[in-house]
Amino acid sequence: MREKKDYYITKIFGSNVFSKKVMKERLPGETYRKLLKTIEEGMPLSLEVANVVAEEMKNWAIEKGATHYTHWFQPLTGSTAEKHDSFITPDDEGNSILEFSGKQLIKGEPDASSFPSGGLRSTFEARGYTAWDCTSPAFLKETDEGDTVLCIPTVFYSYTGEALDKKIPLLRSMDAISKQAVRVLHALGNQNVKKVIPTVGPEQEYFLIEKELYLKRLDLMLCGRTLFGAPAPKGQELEDHYFGPIKDRITKFMTDLDKELWKLGIAAKTRHNEVAPAQFEMAPYFNYVNIATDHNQLWMEIIQKVALRHGLVCLLHEKPYAGINGSGKHNNWSLITDNGVNLLDPGNTPHENLQFLIFLSALIKAIDKHQDILRASCATSGNDHRLGANEAPPAIISIFLGDELTEILEKISNDERYQKKDKVFMKLGVDTLPHISKDNTDRNRTSPFAFTGNKFEFRMVGSSMSIADPNFILNTIVAESLDEFATRLEKASDISKETTEIIKETIKNHGRIIFNGNNYSEEWVKEAEKRGLLNIKNAVDAHKCMITKKTEDLFTKYEVLSKEELYSRFEIYMEQYAKQIAIESKTAIKMVKRQYLPATIKYIGILSETILKAKQNNVDTDSMMTMLKDIISSFESATKKVNELEKELNNANNISESLEKAEYFRDKIFPKISDLRKDIDLLETLIPSDIWPTPTYSDMLYKL
Repeated sequence: MREKKDYYITKIFGSNVFSKKVMKERLPGETYRKLLKTIEEGMPLSLEVANVVAEEMKNWAIEKGATHYTHWFQPLTGSTAEKHDSFITPDDEGNSILEFSGKQLIKGEPDASSFPSGGLRSTFEARGYTAWDCTSPAFLKETDEGDTVLCIPTVFYSYTGEALDKKIPLLRSMDAISKQAVRVLHALGNQNVKKVIPTVGPEQEYFLIEKELYLKRLDLMLCGRTLFGAPAPKGQELEDHYFGPIKDRITKFMTDLDKELWKLGIAAKTRHNEVAPAQFEMAPYFNYVNIATDHNQLWMEIIQKVALRHGLVCLLHEKPYAGINGSGKHNNWSLITDNGVNLLDPGNTPHENLQFLIFLSALIKAIDKHQDILRASCATSGNDHRLGANEAPPAIISIFLGDELTEILEKISNDERYQKKDKVFMKLGVDTLPHISKDNTDRNRTSPFAFTGNKFEFRMVGSSMSIADPNFILNTIVAESLDEFATRLEKASDISKETTEIIKETIKNHGRIIFNGNNYSEEWVKEAEKRGLLNIKNAVDAHKCMITKKTEDLFTKYEVLSKEELYSRFEIYMEQYAKQIAIESKTAIKMVKRQYLPATIKYIGILSETILKAKQNNVDTDSMMTMLKDIISSFESATKKVNELEKELNNANNISESLEKAEYFRDKIFPKISDLRKDIDLLETLIPSDIWPTPTYSDMLYKL
């Protein structure tokens, strides 16, 4: 008999979140109203209100089994951080009382010297602060052992006030785009809007692997990807895994994961098999970008925990396996007003919807003008493996709009009248099937930035990345375009005419960024070059644009990043790039010297002895001798290459300047790792499986 589930979605959803609903039920009415003004309107939060909120938050958490609280933040590591403090405070008589004040809620003081700062803080200057971000609700984290911790989302900043995290620039950018979008809407006559909020629904791809196999692969454990491994006899060429039936074991894991996410108010909506074997995807319902960012960070943490519970390990690296699809994080971005209107919804008559067209034009101008920093927002050593491959967009930024929107914009730019097309219905050839109207855009899976009906899907974001960076950059560049448009509209005597002129100028000056074709084709690479579009192929080159005068002026103008904060991030990303490749090179050296070469020597001995005995028995040994020569040749080549890699690594360690070091690792170290792999992968095909020391691609991709 099938086991009955002891939970329901509606019952558990948000049960571990100190949500507005919970606050409304537990807080005094006046306190709740004041807190709501802080959350929704940015009004200052008084200590008096914070004290009341802290007391009720503590009581709620303790009732649910919490013993500790933590300020949960997102440092520039790209991960999350937390330091747990108990609610216990001893009194004079040796008893304990449970305390949590407004001051403890609002502010914390973790050590800042051990987090990346890019030169903003010296090692001996340790002081850093966390401050409560009340726009994102507090939540409870439960361990499998039954422990519960109250997590308070916070920002993280230095003693001198600089942002040391991913969250502060994101919140600043939300203010910037809201201010400029409201100006545009007011100029267009929509006076009821007070706030505009970016929304995001980040689709998340990932791989699963058996834990016991994972623990036998040092490269997966330390680098997140396989540095070695010959292709499996079967990859994804049959295209049978995508949307295929989900195995019962995986469904059980996914159900467990959904349950954990739902408890935290994360609206996990869709789950399915992805293209590559052992690859899967989860898509949530959209949310405000700051909350969606928190939720995605939580998702990456929770999936690791749940996977281990099922004897699995989740791989979030952008390219854990060579030769098959990697994993991305499709960032579905839109803008919504405080009264619920999606500004990127074209409606039934997009050619007449000036509000939609002006915001669409702002996107087009922003993406074209700032291709470089949008590309940089997705630049990591891991994503370098993925971008441009068949499952990901190329490194060239372009926008897909579909035929209808493209035609509308072209007609406007040429002063021509657009004739609305009648709805086209799909004829499926079966009488019992319903007539379905054809969408006004197809889906272009090759486009980096594709319009998908009422939002744009930014498909370049890597699977292991925080979505804070691409979204704060996207918010800021669009804010700049909206600022320019608002200034013109506010001065215009004829709003409709000026709006049309803005759209025309945008298409004339920035229409080159629109491309509805196959982004994978060689023809597009040549065409993009003719159009003057950038093709930045690696993370090091991509991040150089972060320290240009143009970028500095942009972020300082809208107070999203100061010059010091901007340059510090460049230093951090260069350092992280070099460190990641260094870890990969050291791991490769260790695996080759301690696993692959010893296994090869062992088999050379076995094969040599076999050949000797065969000769003694007058058996033909020509084939065996050929195999032995091939193995010895690859062995000698690998030995030489691993020694060269070691020398280059020593040279790299003597470089102190961050950009020079990153470039050295890119140009000298990374190619040698790839070259060494060729010999090891060939040896894998020649040496028996019972001697080969690590699980193969066939093992890792299909033993699930």
